[in-house]
Amino acid sequence: MSLRERTRTAGLGTRLLVSQGMVVLVVLATILIVTEVVGLALFREHMVMAGHENPDEEATHVEEAFRSAITLALVLALGAALVAALVASLYLTRRVAHLVQGVAEAASTIAAGDYGARVRPPALGPEFEVLADSFNQMARRLADVETTRRQMLGDLAHEMRTPIATLDAYLESTQTGVTALDPPTVDMLRGQTQRLARLAEDISTVSRIEEHHLNLACEPVQLPGLIEQALTAHEAAYAAKGVRLATVVEQPLPTVSADPDRLGQVMTNLLNNALRHTPAGGRVTLEARSTGERVVVTLSDSGDGIPAQALDHVLERFYRVDTARDRQRGGSGVGLTIAHGIIRAHGGNLTITSPGRGFGTTVTWWLPNP
Repeated sequence: MSLRERTRTAGLGTRLLVSQGMVVLVVLATILIVTEVVGLALFREHMVMAGHENPDEEATHVEEAFRSAITLALVLALGAALVAALVASLYLTRRVAHLVQGVAEAASTIAAGDYGARVRPPALGPEFEVLADSFNQMARRLADVETTRRQMLGDLAHEMRTPIATLDAYLESTQTGVTALDPPTVDMLRGQTQRLARLAEDISTVSRIEEHHLNLACEPVQLPGLIEQALTAHEAAYAAKGVRLATVVEQPLPTVSADPDRLGQVMTNLLNNALRHTPAGGRVTLEARSTGERVVVTLSDSGDGIPAQALDHVLERFYRVDTARDRQRGGSGVGLTIAHGIIRAHGGNLTITSPGRGFGTTVTWWLPNP
């Protein structure tokens, strides 16, 4: 095997040791050459200045003694330096090689599907601390993504089961002639397919939010105009159910920097959710005001309300206070999760409060003033 091939196959520690040894040997050779050329020349010059212009036997002997003493002293000193450098290099290279090996083993473990592998921070300086911390942060991020993926697949399969079963049952009964393919049946089938389409879109949005990949096209937004558009779009649905929709918007509200489409999605999700849980004859009130540092929007309803034990979970995806009734009402179970994620992506926050079952719900979200 050639030297180049051996160098390529040698470990990191060996290569560092070889490089350190070569540096020390080059320094040793350089000092010896400089001493031989410059040192002896200076010695002869001083001999001439002392009156020994013609080198006799004594002067020659003195010169040889000087050369031998200097050479011996340099060899011993540089030999000791070489040993010290090699020992220090050996210690350092072993530490570095141990870190590199640990990173490689942890990476292999993660590649095999075990995201619990971590690298212990070495005491080798801030650069290596940053390397270990960055690797561990990457490992934690991959673990979170994998957990999200598994939960998402499980939730998606659970949510798709009902509409698919409904479609299959009606198609089978239509095929066998038990059910006629009349307009009500077609409307029901179309409603189930639309539910699946909404579920797919909502899952995509939730995934981007939880992986921090939600793109925002921020621009100056006048909230009163955005609120007015959302209310106009929902007036007919509220009127059809017999739910009163009221607004209290402070004028003027400061302009905020936000993505108008995403804020519109927040308003749509919250208004749909309030309508879904407010019975006929109920009331939904939307308020907007400025508190100086924030613009606060509150949506209150006189609907079902939320039990105290459920308040900590209502922002979790696919969580439903009343699973059967919520599915019948057509909710995907991620509307509040999406609204919360969009507001957080804008630098604000969304909270939900309720006095309890039967006493309504209040959703409050805010954005920072520019």
